[in-house]
Amino acid sequence: MSPSDPIDKRIVQIDQQVAHLWMVRTFLKHADESEDDEDLRDIVRDIYDFILAIGPIDDVDDEAKYLKMARKKLSRLRRATELYEEIQPEVSGHTNFVMAAKSLRLALDTITAIVAAK
Repeated sequence: MSPSDPIDKRIVQIDQQVAHLWMVRTFLKHADESEDDEDLRDIVRDIYDFILAIGPIDDVDDEAKYLKMARKKLSRLRRATELYEEIQPEVSGHTNFVMAAKSLRLALDTITAIVAAK
């Protein structure tokens, strides 16, 4: 793939969702609640693992490989999302934590639909 070739729109759409994942991860990573909660730290690591595995959009040189990796790592992102949704009410009912759960779910659902599309 040369720099002038257009990028598959699915990759662009996933990258847009990665921006949301990054913000949720950053919020949770720096939340005081994460200091004492191993589950939150695991969630942060799982989100980061997904982001790191697919890499930045500017580094995409093999679209099929990118989409395959997104599919492969989706289960880890799903696990992180489901765990966060489960523990979030116990961690904090603050709006920031509630919105992080919604944002994480929306990103997961969108990425899931994108990688399922052929």
